[in-house]
Amino acid sequence: MKLLWLDDYRNPFLDNEQKVPPGATSIEWVVSYDQFTEWITRFGMPDMISFDHDLADEHYTPQEYWDDYDASKEYQDAQVYTEKTGMQCAKWLVNYCMDSGLGLPKYYVHSANPVGADNIRGLLDNFHKCWINAGW
Repeated sequence: MKLLWLDDYRNPFLDNEQKVPPGATSIEWVVSYDQFTEWITRFGMPDMISFDHDLADEHYTPQEYWDDYDASKEYQDAQVYTEKTGMQCAKWLVNYCMDSGLGLPKYYVHSANPVGADNIRGLLDNFHKCWINAGW
């Protein structure tokens, strides 16, 4: 199964604490929104995608917010980023699926950013439920 790994920092080929989802037999690593959208547009939908949220230094939440989810969320919601995040990748993927008449591939979120991870998971879970309920 082909895995598209979205992360600016974590190398999926290294043995580290971040586990690649089970069943991945080949891995394609992209580090940005542009690479993510370009890869899918060029090669089609992978079997699974694993998302990171923070794809640039500007996305990283300062350490003083790490232990307070609500404060972290408030901080992140107030930011205006110039670089696109994994959430924008997930939004693009939903639109791509709707435009192409495709369901989502298996998806995972491996982001260390709990607020960003929840946002991506929530978007994809809701789209998947709507897709299933509509009988598409």
